[in-house]
Amino acid sequence: MLAKKTVKNQITLPKAVVGRFAGVDYFEVSTDGTAIVLAWVSARLNRTSLHESRGGSNNSIRS
Repeated sequence: MLAKKTVKNQITLPKAVVGRFAGVDYFEVSTDGTAIVLAWVSARLNRTSLHESRGGSNNSIRS
């Protein structure tokens, strides 16, 4: 499947892929050096955790 990155660095995921993750709203994004890797994140993730994963500072949530 092909996905195009927009000028705003956004990627639309194909329906065939997203359909396998019904009810999932958040994905952890990483790279293995040659590929972008998405892993679903539990619905229990809160805003504080999201803030930290985006570069914020809250050492009590994640290590």
